[in-house]
Amino acid sequence: MNLKQIEYALAVVDTGSFTRAAQQCHVVQSALSHQIARLEESLGVSLFERSSRRVRLTPAGEAFVRSARPALEATRRIAEDVAAACGEVRGQLSIGEITSLTELDLVDLLAGFHRQYPQVDIRWLMAKSEQLLADVRERRLDVGFIGIWPGEPPQGVEYRLLAEEELVAVLPLAHPLAALERLSLSDLQDVPLVDFPAGSSARRQTDEAFAAARLTHRVQFEVTNIRLVEKFVQRELAIGLVPERIASGFSDVATVAVRDAPKRHLYAIWSSNPTPAARAFVDMIEQSLASREGV
Repeated sequence: MNLKQIEYALAVVDTGSFTRAAQQCHVVQSALSHQIARLEESLGVSLFERSSRRVRLTPAGEAFVRSARPALEATRRIAEDVAAACGEVRGQLSIGEITSLTELDLVDLLAGFHRQYPQVDIRWLMAKSEQLLADVRERRLDVGFIGIWPGEPPQGVEYRLLAEEELVAVLPLAHPLAALERLSLSDLQDVPLVDFPAGSSARRQTDEAFAAARLTHRVQFEVTNIRLVEKFVQRELAIGLVPERIASGFSDVATVAVRDAPKRHLYAIWSSNPTPAARAFVDMIEQSLASREGV
């Protein structure tokens, strides 16, 4: 068993596919499959159940992942920790954010980080809050930026509250409610809404607000990208509830405050044992927020 075999096996776990794992590891699939077969032979077990449709972990595979992931991470960090002890930050920084992040300009922040730490390889992706939270917990991501219902702070990670936001209603310009200065959730209980999928962190913000007001609501259109809310509203198909800063970037829609508005909390999250690069990036976030607050 060697580190490359462990890396290949974990890539299959993370991508759910031998083909995608090979692409991620920049090797041909036959080479990756051969190395995983040798790993299974050395362990005397099968790590994966293979079918034409999907790849699933066996019970032995699940035990392997629990030990292999921290072992691989610890090995990768040796050089980074030694360099950090000498005052040099290098290695890899993986960042994930939601599509509706409003509090920070993450691209500008990453550009400044790259200038200061050019030897760090930066990787970035966009995903849903619940996926980002899971990825940070499982150490697949170093830092995540999420937006969740205020009732439950992130669990299993370190975090920094970035902002508390109220959602506003975005309506078609010709909608009767668009003429109001302020509306309430009761005004929206019988109209078609566009929102994120049921069960997602973004959807919970509105579900909890309607439930607290003892109101029903009708989500007719479920989307996974905040910009699609704008299109559904523009086409007069639905009304949306989005953070005010997001709404200010929409065009050809009306924005109306909501009296009992849903709320969300924006967080930066990271592991309790961050890499030197992750720690440097979190410090940069703190510096950026402090400068804006005039501290």
